[in-house]
Amino acid sequence: MRTALRTAVLGTVTATAFLTCGTAGATPPGSGVTARLVAQRTVGGTDYTLREITIPPGQSTGWHYHDGPLYGVVKQGTLSHFDSGCASDGVYRAGATIREPSGPGHVHIGRNLGSTPVVLEVLYVLPHGAPFSQDAPNPGCSFE
Repeated sequence: MRTALRTAVLGTVTATAFLTCGTAGATPPGSGVTARLVAQRTVGGTDYTLREITIPPGQSTGWHYHDGPLYGVVKQGTLSHFDSGCASDGVYRAGATIREPSGPGHVHIGRNLGSTPVVLEVLYVLPHGAPFSQDAPNPGCSFE
């Protein structure tokens, strides 16, 4: 899957895009959550960005949504994913793939409930210039 993601980003696009940053957070990511840029390109009006995200044990991404779909692979650990109804909508272990749909109707949070860091490789497919995520308030979940 990593090769497929890398090929999708690098093999079919030619222009380099300008890095964009996420906005300040209503529910910011947990302490120590990091992102490393792997590749980024723009084709037409779409930015294709491949990032490696690391979520330490006990931390989360914060509540958010995306302006375009995301496709990911869990490289290490277990990601617990929750929707805006506070319900688990997936538990993803190493080797699993994940897809996150776009738009404010798809607010979610990723949490690391395990004892090892979660490492994700994520392909963002976003409108040119859009931030990687849009912050959202906690919808009332007691765990966050």
